[in-house]
Amino acid sequence: MLKRFISYYKPVKKILITDMLCAFAVAVCDLFYPMITRNIINIYVPNQKFQLMITWLVVLGLIYILKLGLNYYITYYGHIMGVKMQAHMRKDIFEHLQDLPFVFFDENKTGSLSSRIINDLMDISELAHHGPEDLFISLVMLVGSFIMLSTINLPLSLIVFSIVPLLVIVAMKLRIKMEDAFMETRVTIGEVNATIENSISGIRVSKAFSNKENEIEKFNKNNSKFQEARKKAYKVMAEFHVGSSFILDILNIVVLSAGAIFFFMGIINFGDFAAFLLYIGIFLNPIRKLVNFVEQYQSGKSGFKRFVEIMDREIEKDDPSAVDIYDVNGEISFKDVSFAYDDNKEVLKDITFDIEEGKTVAFVGPSGGGKTTLCHLIPRFYEIEEGSISIDNIDIRKFTRRSLRKNIGIVQQDVFLFTGTILENIQYGKFEATKEEVYQAAKNANIHDFIMSLPEGYETYVGERGAKLSGGQKQRISIARVFLKNPPILILDEATSALDNATELLIQKALEELSKGRTTVVVAHRLSTIKNADEIIILTDQGIQEKGEHQELLEKNGFYAELYNSQFIN
Repeated sequence: MLKRFISYYKPVKKILITDMLCAFAVAVCDLFYPMITRNIINIYVPNQKFQLMITWLVVLGLIYILKLGLNYYITYYGHIMGVKMQAHMRKDIFEHLQDLPFVFFDENKTGSLSSRIINDLMDISELAHHGPEDLFISLVMLVGSFIMLSTINLPLSLIVFSIVPLLVIVAMKLRIKMEDAFMETRVTIGEVNATIENSISGIRVSKAFSNKENEIEKFNKNNSKFQEARKKAYKVMAEFHVGSSFILDILNIVVLSAGAIFFFMGIINFGDFAAFLLYIGIFLNPIRKLVNFVEQYQSGKSGFKRFVEIMDREIEKDDPSAVDIYDVNGEISFKDVSFAYDDNKEVLKDITFDIEEGKTVAFVGPSGGGKTTLCHLIPRFYEIEEGSISIDNIDIRKFTRRSLRKNIGIVQQDVFLFTGTILENIQYGKFEATKEEVYQAAKNANIHDFIMSLPEGYETYVGERGAKLSGGQKQRISIARVFLKNPPILILDEATSALDNATELLIQKALEELSKGRTTVVVAHRLSTIKNADEIIILTDQGIQEKGEHQELLEKNGFYAELYNSQFIN
């Protein structure tokens, strides 16, 4: 994991090297002050060498001016380095998410994923910047101050540095507890974010059912978990900081006592004693940096661990011999197809049927029969366990997913519009499309006139998830998007079931126009919308029960006839 973390320094190695050089120079600058102070007390003042004293004070001032510039670089460009690394990680994880299978998003909440991409990476970038810098400065300061202290008095220096192992023991003892506490905190932050995201997305439903109290209760439950996790983390942090601070306080007493005894015994003079105390102050700074680094390291490590968990999830992979699919006719065949989500009961078992090129086949049946799942298998959103699915007599696993999906258009009941303009949402079907092509697609979807009636026309913002538009308007925009894509295969998954009758009629006309010349798979509950299908297949949890044309199935007086009569005969 450390190797992967270090790999993100590669694009910013120039900033890192310069930052480390500046940090080294700052550490060296700090080592000058006690020695100059020692010489002023021991030599320049007693011997009245005022000119030499002024010279060294000027030198000290120039050193501090240099230190000012160096600290500016470290503070500014060091953080820029962290931001760039964070941006690279965010880019990697976002690109990786695009390639993960549907199953991953079935298992993970949107708010939790957002927390990993934003909060976790923020802490990682802080570690990326401050970690190497603090470690490097601390090492230089510890070694430098020990060398300088040793030139004053070696026995006294050894007494001081004997305290260091105690700090190491405290840090090691609490390291694992801190790691567990920080990880638990990150998980609960993700849960809180997921709850907030879910509640805000469903605020209209919440208000419609007057369920404010229920939403607050759910939020408070996760918020309390977060508080408890934070309490554990802060408890371990408190133990660590209190323990390390106590050891440093004891160190001050030891140094003051030992230095005073050495001074009274005549082993060191007053200037040496003063310099020694100043070096102890310098010695304590890197110790404090190391104490802070341990906390920062655990926070960054837990964040990077969660980042790696996603990056290590297996992406959708095409067969090495897979090729792009071109000039699709649209013939679809299912042969003995079986599928189950995880280890649960099979949703589809031994399903076999054929759809001829350019024909419309409708699937009807009770909920849970696998109709939507069947639609998801054609573009390979999920992988089948047994059997085969073919397009133009070629197994779809022999095609690249990207090219396969480019040849399939999907219109669903739950329309998703991206935050942006109407133009941008229609253009999602074909980014390189001209405005004229977009206008034509909108006309085909019976939405152009409505769009032109808006003050800003196609530049009208739709709001989050299309909140500013009605269900029918959103649906027609999604249909226009598919018109623009112009795929040879079309999947209509309950595309009109959530609409009123008048809107349904309007959209049904658009869908009929969209279906012309394409192989179309329709899932519908309203049987009036699929009477003209070339074939109707009744799918239940027991498999395919019946198939045939509308009139033929009615005459059979079986499952379909029963469904149809229940909808139209009171």
